[in-house]
Amino acid sequence: MRHVALDQHCLRSFGQPDRPRLDVRSRQQTLELPEHNPPLAWYLCALPNPWKWSDNAHLAFEGAPGEQWEGDALVRGLHVRLTNARPITGWGEHNIPLNEPRRNSVRFRTCRNYQFAWWLRTERNALDAPPEYVPPKRPGEGQQMSLM
Repeated sequence: MRHVALDQHCLRSFGQPDRPRLDVRSRQQTLELPEHNPPLAWYLCALPNPWKWSDNAHLAFEGAPGEQWEGDALVRGLHVRLTNARPITGWGEHNIPLNEPRRNSVRFRTCRNYQFAWWLRTERNALDAPPEYVPPKRPGEGQQMSLM
């Protein structure tokens, strides 16, 4: 992610992210993320089919040469191995400012993407997405797993 759109939730809260292609049917896959011009962070979001909020898998991570990490992506069942990267932890609902009006909406407050977008704003000074950005598809439009 390079920008945030804090008037949106779900995938749309990340503005115009880099989105490597994933094969949602593959039980195991390896992705090499580009080293040049790295984003503020990478974010894996995987929605179960059929959809169930509590089973959504999320993992925020950043490049970290020489480091390795292996574990589940916030919920059990989606195992991830990172090489030359480390997870970003400690973000959550508490990152949404108390005076942010959208915090009162359960759709925004419980959205992990939105929570992490606020973390990016406060911890990495993420800028607003450019006004011409094209929001990504909604999860119901055929995209169950995204890496941003």
